[in-house]
Amino acid sequence: QVQLVESGGGLVQAGGSLRLSCTTSGSIFSINVMNWYRQPPGKRREFVAWITRGGSTSYVDSVEGRFTISRDNGENTVYLQMNSLKPEDTAVYYCAAAPVGNTITTWGQGTQVTVSA
Repeated sequence: QVQLVESGGGLVQAGGSLRLSCTTSGSIFSINVMNWYRQPPGKRREFVAWITRGGSTSYVDSVEGRFTISRDNGENTVYLQMNSLKPEDTAVYYCAAAPVGNTITTWGQGTQVTVSA
């Protein structure tokens, strides 16, 4: 089973940017959909964005136009570029792999993103 390792989280002021990375232990090309989720403090985990093997993308409305998901099959890595960050983006961010359809089978350990006002 593929393993996922996220990195790139940290503390940033509102309006700033961060780029999260999620590297897979195996070939990312074999994974149909890669997802990013987040869990804000005291709340449930929520969907942020996904990208298919073919490069199609989808975003939750609250990040549309500010976040960009991309994948580099050669580097076995998925990225989440986050711009114009807001305090409400504060959360633990997780990447998740869906080898078939969009049925998630593997989660990363998460990376903390904190946006100060």
